[in-house]
Amino acid sequence: MTSNEWKSKGNFIQVNNNRLFVIDTNNDSNTSQKSMVILHGYPTSSFDYYKVLPELSKNYRLILHDHLGFGFSDKPKDVNYSLVTQADIALELWRQLGLKKIYLFAHDYGTSVATEIIARYNANELDIEIEQLILTNGSIHIELSQLRTIQKLLKHKFLGKYVAKLTNFPIFRKNMKNIYFDSSKVTDNELKEMWKLIELNGGRKIIHKLTQYINERYTYWDRWIGALKETQIPTKIIWAKNDPIAVPAIAKLIGKEIPNNTLFWMENTGHFLMLENPKGFMKLILK
Repeated sequence: MTSNEWKSKGNFIQVNNNRLFVIDTNNDSNTSQKSMVILHGYPTSSFDYYKVLPELSKNYRLILHDHLGFGFSDKPKDVNYSLVTQADIALELWRQLGLKKIYLFAHDYGTSVATEIIARYNANELDIEIEQLILTNGSIHIELSQLRTIQKLLKHKFLGKYVAKLTNFPIFRKNMKNIYFDSSKVTDNELKEMWKLIELNGGRKIIHKLTQYINERYTYWDRWIGALKETQIPTKIIWAKNDPIAVPAIAKLIGKEIPNNTLFWMENTGHFLMLENPKGFMKLILK
């Protein structure tokens, strides 16, 4: 699938003065469908789910949006792109869509947006019910994460903006292939579509700002890890075992910390589990 074909599946919704790209598979003829919201990872977009959307949408009303600064969504230059802001935006979007009960799914960057939402949920600050939390391969315990060199450079306070200017498709391609278990599972065409969405609307000029999420994971560590320890939401942890960044030790630790959880492993699979092993991913989501 091309990114333009993906774009045709959604539309744009104004949220807090910015346009978000949103796919909503709502089918009025099937009002009994449970709603699943998806928070995608860094530095990509909702396009990560193009292989699993058809099957997942048979079982759920799916709502996917590109975070502000990602994919087809607006990429303003004067925004700090805090994960807290991304949580504000997601919650406002879901309010506009009239969601009352959700299954909350999060991957990578999205897991920290999710933990901020869970912290608010624990404090009874939200008017939405979270029926289940599903966490996949995110460096929630940032102290255990094995960051790539490019991530360390992009998040640097002074060097980040210069590194962003030098970042190009060959660098992106190399780094993406390195976080697959089997790099033959991703094609150059697929990676070109992902890169196109990163570059779209001046995205390369803000990628160093987006990368500050890594520092926020240290800043809000107590709040976000504390939220997982306190939550009573039934939680499913689905973890690709061969992820070189969000390593298995992270899954094992949150598996001990979250009170009501089940941990499922995906063998022979890297960081982008929904792209590298869509059948195995779907099986565990629907299990």
